[in-house]
This record gives sequence, structure tokens and C-alpha cells, in this order.
Amino acid sequence: MNLVKLIYELKPDEIYHLGAQSHVRVSFDIPEYTSDVTGLGTIRILEALREAGVKSRFYQASSSEMFGKVQAVPQTETTPFWPRSPYGCAKVFAYWATVNYRESYGMHASNGILFNHESPRRGETFVTRKITRAVAAIKVGKQKELFLGNLDAQRDWGYAPEYVEGMWMMVQQDTSDDYVLATNETHTVREFVEAAFGHADLDWKEFVKFDARYERPAEVDLLVGDPAKAKKQIGWEPKTKFRDLVRIMVDADLAELKSKS
Repeated sequence: MNLVKLIYELKPDEIYHLGAQSHVRVSFDIPEYTSDVTGLGTIRILEALREAGVKSRFYQASSSEMFGKVQAVPQTETTPFWPRSPYGCAKVFAYWATVNYRESYGMHASNGILFNHESPRRGETFVTRKITRAVAAIKVGKQKELFLGNLDAQRDWGYAPEYVEGMWMMVQQDTSDDYVLATNETHTVREFVEAAFGHADLDWKEFVKFDARYERPAEVDLLVGDPAKAKKQIGWEPKTKFRDLVRIMVDADLAELKSKS
């Protein structure tokens, strides 16, 4: 009821629901908590909106992890979901809840199916930031090695600020809909490692070690999204290239470390 009261009093024009337990590997360790926060959290906001009778526009942060064991390459808005983690399962629930409230109650509710979007603000336990922080620490002599899991996993990595703009663009449309935001390019974790260490003039093979603890019970091998619908309907497309994204993140972590030394 507190959520209903809050929405009724604030009457927000737009609500961006980005809250989640969003770490895929951690979701295997705490599946019930992940399901509650990531899945039911969406229903709580949608139901509070309905009960409050406020006409806020709603954005749901859906995820490429919903595709999991991918049924088509590249993935689009019509590709069937096959989640491979408790996080992915919870996001599928939240996705369909958003569609259901849109269709049942006429809400302006959109799903943004965002593929991996990175920046220097990415959490330190996520593989991209883990890599770039390690590169910076190794470069300045504060770290000697980096332990990683599956280097062959392939992901579609974009630059987070552009994706946030895409979220906003979805919500500005006259009618709500569901959109994939992605680069339509795929790179392996190994490629990210090579690019990051290479930018710092380091040979990654001297520093990177394998650790089975970072393997997932069920792996998602290949994610690559086609943003054609978003480009056509809302005018969104990615601009920052893969190697530029890696460079931005490595430079930011190097600058942060040097400022502290």
C-alpha cells in the first residue's frame, strides 16, 4: 500500500523500473530473492499504478538474458525466450507482466530488451568492469593476475549512455511497445580481454587465469540482437564501437587508480 500511496501522491509522468538483483551468476546462489525482486517487483509497481489510477508511462528493463539458449540469431522482438538462469526466468515473468498490464488495462507500458550495455559505472563484479579494473591495476603494479571463467561466451556489448537514451525514446512514443536495443555485433569475452589489455600495452596471456568458480551451471553461449525495429520506429541506433567502448572503460579505470596513488 505504501507504493500505491507514493505513486498517487507523486503522480509521476514516467516510471523507469530498473530495479533488480541483476547479476546472472549470483542468481543461481539466491534464486528465490532474485525472483522476488526482479520478477515480482515489476508486478508490484504495475499493480500500484493500476490501483492509484495514475496515468504514468511505464518502462520495464527487460534483458537479453531472456533469450538464453537462443532460438534464432540474431535475436529480435519475436524470438522465443529460453532463459538459462533464475535471473533470466524472473525477467521473462516481468516482461509478460508488462505486456499483460498494457493489454488488460490500456497502460502505456513498454519493455526495453536491452543487450549488454557497459560503461565505467558498471558494477565491479560484472566481467567487463572486472577486466578493465584488473588491466588498470596490473598496469600500475597493484595486481598480478586476473581470474575469469568462460572466455568463449559471446555477447553484444554497447555503450550504456546510448541505451539509456533509447529507454527515454521508447517512453516518448504515442503508443507503447517492446524494443530490442543492441549493436548487432558479437564479441567473445576473450576479445574483450585482448582489447582491454592491448589498449594498456599488456599481453593478456601473461596475466589471465581460468577459475571454474566463475562458470555458470547453465551457460548462455551467444547473444546478439537486431535493433532494426528500434531504428525504424523510434529512430534509435548505437554509435559507440566495441573497441571504443573498451578504451573508454580502461581509460576511466586507469584515471581513477592514478588519482588515488
